[in-house]
Amino acid sequence: MTNPSDLVCDFVNTYDVETDTDSIPSPAALTAWLGRRDLIGPADAAGDDDVGLAVELRESLRAALRHNHDRDQEAGPPRSFAELPLRVSLTAAGPVLEPVATGVPGGLARIAAAVMSVHADGMWPRLKVCTESTCQWAFVDSSKNRSRSWCSMKVCGNRTKTRAYRARRQTETDSRRL
Repeated sequence: MTNPSDLVCDFVNTYDVETDTDSIPSPAALTAWLGRRDLIGPADAAGDDDVGLAVELRESLRAALRHNHDRDQEAGPPRSFAELPLRVSLTAAGPVLEPVATGVPGGLARIAAAVMSVHADGMWPRLKVCTESTCQWAFVDSSKNRSRSWCSMKVCGNRTKTRAYRARRQTETDSRRL
């Protein structure tokens, strides 16, 4: 199975803000996505309610990841797991959140369990979404001081810095005209 941090980011990135493209817009697409990650069995199939729950989970995760840019205001995992079939089990390594169902609800519960695993491992504050408003791509901040803001400096960082530069130049030009 995929690294829990990667699974959470991959799930959040099923919606591409920049292109307004959703990788899980239908029950068939959600089934395929979960199946490719071995989160459900080959005979499992999603319904419309499952797609709604998946989108709600994804967007609550995206909102929670936005808070991880402010180190003084780190948000914990979202609290929107109430509809997912989860339980806490006590293991030798400590408490673990695990799915108690199979099928698509169990697959979505595995994503929620991955979120809690990331949090328990202390990696939650490193999961972020790009601060570029047109992007919002989820990523793991691997910088030493946890200060990374963009998914890519070459693309989103450059866009942001170029806009700021142009705005400063425009202000300078406007002030000279006065």
